[in-house]
Amino acid sequence: ANDAVAMTGGQPVDGSLAVTDIVAQVRAEGVAAVRVVSDDPQRHQGAPFPVAPRSRLDAVQRDLRATPGCTVLVYEQTCATELRRRRKRGMAPEPDVRVVINDAVCEGCGDCSRQSNCVAVVPLDTEYGTKRSIDQSACNVDLSCLAGFCPAFVTLRGAKLKRTTPDRSALDELARHLPVPPAQADAADILIAGIGGTGVVTISQLLGTAAHLDGKCAATLDMTGLAQKGGAVFGHVRIAPRSAAPAATSIPAAAADLLLAADLVAATSRESLSLVSPTHTLAVTNAHVAPTAEFVLTQRRGRQRSDLEQRLRERVERLATVDANGMTQTLFGTSASANVVLLGHAFQSGAIPLSLDALQQAITLNGVAVEDNLAAFHIGRAAAHDATLLPAAAKARHSAAMQPPTARSLDERVAARRDFLVAYQDEALAARYVELVDAVRLAEQRVDPSSTALTEAVATGYFKLLALKDEYEVARLFTTSLSPTSPSGASFAAKLAAQFEPGFKPVFHFAPPWLARRDDNGKPRKVAFGSWVLPALRVLAAMRRLRGSWLDPFRFSKDHRLARKLLGLFEADFQAIAVDLNPSNLPAAIALARLPATVRGFGHVQEAAATAALARREQLVAEFHAAAQQPPDGKNRPARQEYFPTAKAGL
Repeated sequence: ANDAVAMTGGQPVDGSLAVTDIVAQVRAEGVAAVRVVSDDPQRHQGAPFPVAPRSRLDAVQRDLRATPGCTVLVYEQTCATELRRRRKRGMAPEPDVRVVINDAVCEGCGDCSRQSNCVAVVPLDTEYGTKRSIDQSACNVDLSCLAGFCPAFVTLRGAKLKRTTPDRSALDELARHLPVPPAQADAADILIAGIGGTGVVTISQLLGTAAHLDGKCAATLDMTGLAQKGGAVFGHVRIAPRSAAPAATSIPAAAADLLLAADLVAATSRESLSLVSPTHTLAVTNAHVAPTAEFVLTQRRGRQRSDLEQRLRERVERLATVDANGMTQTLFGTSASANVVLLGHAFQSGAIPLSLDALQQAITLNGVAVEDNLAAFHIGRAAAHDATLLPAAAKARHSAAMQPPTARSLDERVAARRDFLVAYQDEALAARYVELVDAVRLAEQRVDPSSTALTEAVATGYFKLLALKDEYEVARLFTTSLSPTSPSGASFAAKLAAQFEPGFKPVFHFAPPWLARRDDNGKPRKVAFGSWVLPALRVLAAMRRLRGSWLDPFRFSKDHRLARKLLGLFEADFQAIAVDLNPSNLPAAIALARLPATVRGFGHVQEAAATAALARREQLVAEFHAAAQQPPDGKNRPARQEYFPTAKAGL
């Protein structure tokens, strides 16, 4: 039950959709059973039917499946996209809670994405792999991601997004000194490619309004379909003098003069590429690459920005890239005006046959975040004219985005992990790590002096096995990252301070085995803890010296037994690799060394990943062993099976 056609613009629905009326109607039609599920059951206190919370949806569906006859499930919730739209317009209250992820604790397993199917859960590249973060500009705050079995999630009660206040006088001065470019033509076919919920249709409307103000003809066609937030959206805008009005609203094949690529994935789709031309199309692209459905559903990253840009560059005459998301996030605390930056960049490039006054007036008439959008428009103009004129913060963000990412050397990564293991446990554990990595490195150099792939895989995988995120480590990571003495800018506390106004109260969500109840599927439910739990976490973190000893109270837990099993098996594998490596079994060795990095998550999520990794391990061990017996010189070597204990062996 929803009160708007939310995925196509929020149009109101004629007639009543009250849950009580729906239930009464289907009962009168003789259905066998009716069940009601709501995101807020309290709204229906006193109703003549039971209402289950959203968390019970799966159980209710299973119950109806087992009920003979025709059954009806009424699910009541305002569409998240529509609710977000109403909040932006002040028609619905802003939520009093925000969700954040402590990336130091996050394992990058993606269970939060699987549970929520939400595009606001975005990838975060870190020194220790791809983690997860919450894009607060896209978050609908429905809290479904909390169902992911992970202690890294924190809710902030009373949190308000920090709104930075740029120097308006400096921005006004910048706008006055930017030259007004001459339009390259009096007509243009403009294609806007992006994703729903980011203002693609708004840009189309701004161009249409500005054309009207300039006395020109504008035909617009927004290809939204059922493009919910995150779905591909295309806007066709055709601007021409009134005496030469276009005969059709859609842009013909290979006829686009300008492509505003608000999203590179949508911009490089077949539909978009069919409309651009290598002889006359200018593409203005956003450096930000939004996560795709592939990432949400399978946890695999899609194409990199460089690949997408290259694909587009081959199909257009010119391509310009601007870090619209980064600059607006830095200047305004939100990326809501990112597409207006692209509009300003394209205007300054002479690709939009409209006057500056008309475009500024159209932004003003739109009536939404007028000051921010006008500033974003001129920021885009400055980026096109001379990026050195940008405000310092925006210039730094834009310059960083335009530089190719720099990768740390293997020695630097090993050194960083060694230092981490000292803090995790002690010097002995760090020395154990370095010794085995060095042994594998020597073996790889002996076999192939040009290769480091095996050493890199062992350096990553072995560290993952040694630095298990157990109860002690989660406590240590939270207490250190929330400490005011943590390195500035690197701590979780610093990131929260940069995003939110002061005064919020953190709530932690853990699932301790002795407290957590089970849900309908037998999985443990997380329990909320206030900031009063931090002293207890500090005590638990200090107890990490007991890890693995007979005094360790968690030693015989299921998770710890699994961790010891994985460490014993893969550590023996790495030792065998260091001894028996040859050119024939190097590929199998690399694949085997990469397996531990795939065992991510906590509890049942980690257990499922470990089961898959161990099954694959048996195959790779057999491949490595077979190749080890038949080296390139053709001389068989004696078997060294003692290095490869079976996964069923007791440890």
